[in-house]
Amino acid sequence: MKKFITVTLICFSWLGVVAQEYKLTPYTQYLVENPFVISPAFAGQTDMQRLRLSGTFQWVGLDNAPNTQSLSYDRAIMQNSGVGVIIYNDKNGNTSQIGGQLSFAHHLILNDANAQYLSFGISYKFSQFRIRTSDFDNPNGDPNIGSDLSANNSNFEASALYKFQRFFFSVNVSNILNRSVKMFDGEEPKKLRNYYVYTGYTFLLDDGLWELEPSAYLKYYESDNRSATDLNFKAKRIINNGYWWVGLSSRFLNDQGFDPTALVPMGGLNKGQFYVGYAFQYNINESNELNHGGTHLLTLGYDFETSRGRTRW
Repeated sequence: MKKFITVTLICFSWLGVVAQEYKLTPYTQYLVENPFVISPAFAGQTDMQRLRLSGTFQWVGLDNAPNTQSLSYDRAIMQNSGVGVIIYNDKNGNTSQIGGQLSFAHHLILNDANAQYLSFGISYKFSQFRIRTSDFDNPNGDPNIGSDLSANNSNFEASALYKFQRFFFSVNVSNILNRSVKMFDGEEPKKLRNYYVYTGYTFLLDDGLWELEPSAYLKYYESDNRSATDLNFKAKRIINNGYWWVGLSSRFLNDQGFDPTALVPMGGLNKGQFYVGYAFQYNINESNELNHGGTHLLTLGYDFETSRGRTRW
């Protein structure tokens, strides 16, 4: 039974990778790290250089369970621009993917007095997808089984970000180009465009010592018309030479109404130039029976300049 579950999970993961290739779906990285991981328009929006190393571990306790490691870095350049890079390694049973992105953003100041600006970002993405089939049984002589298969792909992402004081709204389109690489058969989806909307507002309390931030993150996948929404809440407490924060996120499949599929408590600490964050995703739908310890996300970071994330304008 355990082997059957493993094979089933691998198959579902393969379908997910095909549908969302060139961009791994973020769990809570955009909350635990910084929103640059979902939108290049956020690159270089603060005075500090942000370096983040993250590890995501799913289905803990299951052999060959999915796990992902990523490294992100972004910084401001010139007067009103920013650059960033992301590198990732993703493994799930007999499938694996490595890749990354190079990003550039430019920030247009609309009104300096009320911190109103408009940002545009673009990313070049590259990935190598590999599936190991050499140890599969092949009673029907399938030519796709018996040797490792791999494909190298490139694509682009474009995004925009509007900020007005403490309100933000971003939209981006990932995998702009249609898929041109055929790995198995003609049924593989060619349109891999994903659309993301991320918006929220930061409330300041107690003379700015507390920050409360409700936010929402909407994801739409053009290939099969799926969509999902994260509803989030974070509370940050400014302390001497840093801050600590806690938060909660709830994930919904939009075609199933307001019936949540997962709850994600999280928290983090910044002290000086060092940062650590943690999130735990607990499934509360039918997949909970196979949850195997949930999904864990650990992030370590280092900030080369200490402006504690205040916007540059």
